[in-house]
Amino acid sequence: MNSCMIVIVDYGVGNLRSVQKMFEKSGATALISADPDTIAAADGIVLPGVGAFSDAMENLHKLALVEFLREQALERRKPILGICLGMQLFARNSNEGGLNSGLGIIEAEVELLDVSKHRDWADKKLTLPHIGWNEVQPAPESRLFDGIAGGTDFYFVHSYHVRCENKADVAAWCEFGNDFACAIENDNVFATQFHPEKSQSGGIQLINNYVALCGGATCL
Repeated sequence: MNSCMIVIVDYGVGNLRSVQKMFEKSGATALISADPDTIAAADGIVLPGVGAFSDAMENLHKLALVEFLREQALERRKPILGICLGMQLFARNSNEGGLNSGLGIIEAEVELLDVSKHRDWADKKLTLPHIGWNEVQPAPESRLFDGIAGGTDFYFVHSYHVRCENKADVAAWCEFGNDFACAIENDNVFATQFHPEKSQSGGIQLINNYVALCGGATCL
């Protein structure tokens, strides 16, 4: 079985070991690193994360990874996967805690989820953050969701979401108060607002698909 090397970017945000373990299950060699040479040698890059947008960007700037990641994604066209906060960091900017610039890898803005037009669940109003399992509806042509049925549940923890300028960049939708883009796919750029590493069989399939897109083979 052929394997590929995935580097999970270590910029001080989130539990990276759980992401690493999921990629190891897929048959990939998964490293955690902030070293540009190690990241550049990877077949695929993963940018996970939880927490505040501005803090994450500050950490990436301190590690001199902002322009480096942009180069890897936009110029070298290397497969890159953003997870949760990582998806939001791909956007041009976020209005979380004031206006903050992102990586600008996709044409998008990050906004607070709007739960003002919601369906009552057991007569309870929706509140933020959006935590727990929720159904995801993939775009029919999505490579990232190959073999994943519409309505599959994935695990979410977030209050902000990505609003894409180009609807063709949206790989999947979810509904929490209103519909929002919960996954992105544009050539070599992929991202999920949910946590595939916490999403059981659906998450395993999605990680397998990403590894395959990086040129590797899967064992599940």
